[in-house]
Amino acid sequence: MRRLAVLFSATALMLSACSGDGASRRQFLSLGTGGTGGVYYPLGGAIASRLSVADPARQYTAEVTGGSVENVNRILGGQIDMGFALAVTAYEAYHGAEGAEAVGQSLRIVAPLYPNVTHILVPGNSSATSLADLGGMRVSVGSAGSGTEQISMQLLEIHGLQYADIDARYLSFNESAAALRDGAIDAAIFSVGIPAAAVLEATTTGSVKLLGIAPDVMARLREQYPYYSVGAIPAGAYPGVDEEIQTAAMMNWLVADESLDGAVVDAVMNILASDRVSLEQVHDMAKQIDLNRLDDAPIPLHAAARTFSLNR
Repeated sequence: MRRLAVLFSATALMLSACSGDGASRRQFLSLGTGGTGGVYYPLGGAIASRLSVADPARQYTAEVTGGSVENVNRILGGQIDMGFALAVTAYEAYHGAEGAEAVGQSLRIVAPLYPNVTHILVPGNSSATSLADLGGMRVSVGSAGSGTEQISMQLLEIHGLQYADIDARYLSFNESAAALRDGAIDAAIFSVGIPAAAVLEATTTGSVKLLGIAPDVMARLREQYPYYSVGAIPAGAYPGVDEEIQTAAMMNWLVADESLDGAVVDAVMNILASDRVSLEQVHDMAKQIDLNRLDDAPIPLHAAARTFSLNR
């Protein structure tokens, strides 16, 4: 028995030496991003990678998800720790949609990201000149459970349309680009940073044009939904875009539950403030991250983010 006890103790010491106390106690955190055809996934992967290097107590993993709505729902359900979300998703989750009791009041802003710009794509030979002309057509409104789908509903509404008036298709950015190229849909709505890989694919490999949003429609949209801003797709951003296209824009945010450890938020802020170059090497959209936008957050800041904002 004594020999067995000695053998057990020696084995335990060997395992401890191999794994290391720090490694065995390292916490695993997940960051919800979006589909692989947008900006969320590569930028989220870069942030998770840098966090894992900068924070020896934690290992961070970026997850492919359906986007904003899924990310927020999974955060509130305790399934992931942080996620990317559009302002509309964070706002409606916190305040409650349609005047209902808010179910996401523990949701908090961790950091600002970059503005999403609405892209409305139709085949090059389409007679449509605005969303109002898409009645009865096959329209990709984004992946189910994405911020793009939320935006699509609001844009259709402000143009006098509802889902009942179109043949709605719930496609990812990459799927939408392929469907436009193959003639399987008549239009697609993207909410994404510029330039977007899927939009580049659609405009490069197929005859596709982009539609704008008229100024009077934009004014009504902002009056009803104050988290929108006026945006533009610059001339030359994509093949065939010879003049600037006026459209809608909306900020993206990194969000989490209020219970997220403040040390995690501090690590995020340090990367966004001091290690931006490593993110810009992954995607140009990182150049548009401006921590001063914390002042314009659509819902309350996480306590650590609020402290950072006050001290910056």
